[in-house]
Amino acid sequence: MSTTESRPATADPSKSADQAVKETLEDYTLRFAPRSYRRWTPMVVATTALGGIAYMADFSIGAGIGLAHGTGNALVAIAVAAVVIFVTGFPLAYYGARYNIDLDLITRGSGFGYYGSVLTSVIFASFTFIFFALEGSIMAQGLKLGLGLPLWLGYLVSTLMVIPLVIYGMKALSKLQVWTTPVWLLLMVGPLVYLVATDPGTVDRFLAYAGTDGDGGVNTASVLLGAGVCLSLIAQIGEQIDYLRFMPPKTEANKRTWWTAVVMAGPGWVVLGALKQAIGVFLAVYILAKVGPDVAPEPIQQFKGAFDAMMPSWLVLPLAVALVVISQIKINVTNAYSGSLAWTNSFTRLTKHYPGRMVFVLVNLGFALVLMEADMFSFLNDILGFYSNCAIAWVVTVATDIGINKYLLKLSPLQPEFRRGMLYAVNPVGVVAFVAASGLSIAMYFHGLGDTLQPYSPVAAAVIAFVLTPLMAIVTKGKYYLRRSDDGIDEPLLDAEGNPSAVTYDCHVCHQPYERPDLAACATHDAVVCSLCLSTDKTGDHVLPATV
Repeated sequence: MSTTESRPATADPSKSADQAVKETLEDYTLRFAPRSYRRWTPMVVATTALGGIAYMADFSIGAGIGLAHGTGNALVAIAVAAVVIFVTGFPLAYYGARYNIDLDLITRGSGFGYYGSVLTSVIFASFTFIFFALEGSIMAQGLKLGLGLPLWLGYLVSTLMVIPLVIYGMKALSKLQVWTTPVWLLLMVGPLVYLVATDPGTVDRFLAYAGTDGDGGVNTASVLLGAGVCLSLIAQIGEQIDYLRFMPPKTEANKRTWWTAVVMAGPGWVVLGALKQAIGVFLAVYILAKVGPDVAPEPIQQFKGAFDAMMPSWLVLPLAVALVVISQIKINVTNAYSGSLAWTNSFTRLTKHYPGRMVFVLVNLGFALVLMEADMFSFLNDILGFYSNCAIAWVVTVATDIGINKYLLKLSPLQPEFRRGMLYAVNPVGVVAFVAASGLSIAMYFHGLGDTLQPYSPVAAAVIAFVLTPLMAIVTKGKYYLRRSDDGIDEPLLDAEGNPSAVTYDCHVCHQPYERPDLAACATHDAVVCSLCLSTDKTGDHVLPATV
């Protein structure tokens, strides 16, 4: 950590800006992550980012789809969703790692505008507490089976235990994820390998399973319904980028490991996710005859059944509970961390007041706890199927803006922009595409356009967003991307290798040093102001006027 965290301000900044400075220099909430802080190697960042993929929800999601629609439909649905998630996640991961900004900052300059991206921040924050609740429910199931804790108490324990871990930001999370990943991999992969090696018949039964709603064949409606549930995970790329923004600069010397880390920990997360979903189907089919369809989607039951086949009975429950607890901690510190960033981003922009990230850690955990106590696990697929329409519309809109509007049509600025004063409040390109895609697909999901079209709601969300995003850019001629083309600072934003410049300036308001991409000229003084002080400027005195 740089010494700037404890360096006293030499001016008298506003109370909100002062508090924001003190609390955000550790993990750079709401802002560009400077080169001086990004001291991790590409592989450490990738390992930390992939540590969050330890969640158990994939096993439940795969099991739910497989039990309903059969193995064939489930595997095709999982593959279709994985391809969509990989393709859309790639440009987002690249931008996050290359320019060291999170997905909200990317979204602002990729079609939504400074305030327009508040819509998507709320969508992402919702993703984090929905999946926190899902993982907390899975952990509570494990604590009930292993320790006899009532579910309500298990929900509370799973919520409270992550608070100490998430306080310390990226430094603590990187250590946690790196040290727990080998144990988690061993506990997850070991029983699967053992079952396949000792009883090959399990593979035949798995492949032949027809499901309660299927006939053993593969059909389009079942595949799309299953894919819609899997696509609810498309917003996971936001949590990956919360880590990838700490990637070191890409240079000629490290470009191979840099690209490997970005692909692995960015869109590549879905490869492991899809494998876990397929394993969930396999384990659910394996234990179905023993436990019945009601509890077969529960990961604790799945791994208890798998461990039963290979270990003494006294060791089964402890190992199953250990796997569930490790997985829950690994993902829910990420959910709590990323959710707090998203809520804080939205609140600070709308109110121009920074209440502290820990406030929103508690807010996010409160929402998650309510969902757990409401037994969201019992109607999991319905929640995820609905949510996926919003998530798909958002991610496809931003990915399309980067891939087509920036690189092909060249109507969207190639360099990402996120600073107040540089962007219009709302950009109709992304906002119209997102609202239309999510609105129409949600109507389809709830049978508003007929029963026949209902399974196609995730396809509609993706197609509408993909078509409308470049169409709106063409109609508006790209004029709503930038409110200004010049931020008033002569020093280039990027260095000779295309990385964000490491040249530092002192902010006129909080008197802290910041690197070039995090600053803009002050409208009323011959000085520069950091992006967060611009965000908390209630009167707008420091915000540059429009020039285009």
